[in-house]
Amino acid sequence: MSTVFETALKGKHIVIVGGSSGMGKATAKMATALGAKITIASRSAAKLHAAADEIGGGVQIAQVDTTDETGVRSWAGVLGPVDHLVISASSAAHGAFADLPTDDLRAMFEAKFIGPYLAAREVLPVLVKGGSITFFSGVLSRRPSAGATGLSAVNAAVEALAKGLALELSGRARVNCISPGMVATEAYAAMSEEAREGMYAQVGGSLPVGRVGEAEDIAQAVIMAMTNRFLTGSVLDVDGGHLVRD
Repeated sequence: MSTVFETALKGKHIVIVGGSSGMGKATAKMATALGAKITIASRSAAKLHAAADEIGGGVQIAQVDTTDETGVRSWAGVLGPVDHLVISASSAAHGAFADLPTDDLRAMFEAKFIGPYLAAREVLPVLVKGGSITFFSGVLSRRPSAGATGLSAVNAAVEALAKGLALELSGRARVNCISPGMVATEAYAAMSEEAREGMYAQVGGSLPVGRVGEAEDIAQAVIMAMTNRFLTGSVLDVDGGHLVRD
């Protein structure tokens, strides 16, 4: 990464909710290498400790369930000044519109929308003026697919939240949203290797770039969103051309 990013992030405190795995962890690694001070938060203590060992650089950890409003408030109250907040924690529930259990839909909305909403709201009082908040949505927000209508709607809600907050927090903080396409992360670990690699090959072959994403591809976009002082209210599509493919 260039010295521009090093200058912008060195010594800055970056909080990454969802930083124990996948794209959040990749962002934590990249920002640590640029001299930032990192706090990663997630629900799993085991994953947090493993990620901290992998990331290095004195990363701080916090076990937080973002759907627990009281817990989020208590955690945010002891964070100290925060320069940038990144919320990559996510949840997905797939199923046909008529078949997806309502409880699954509610759980996804709680984890992917309510949780980030609460985290941003409770961290805001300690967010340094001129800092940033970066949410995560997903490509299905504007290119839905059968069997993922609920997920598409939740992603769209996250993007609307980011745009609304960018306006509401004008002069206080910049707010943006990263919209990834398919990225090879631990999210697909439950699949067999054969099925997983077949899916990556099929989806990647349909994209203009010819492959699915890697966590580092998304981390680069997050670094840019945090450091570009002219960027707010934007949805950054880091999807390998998914939105423009045939």
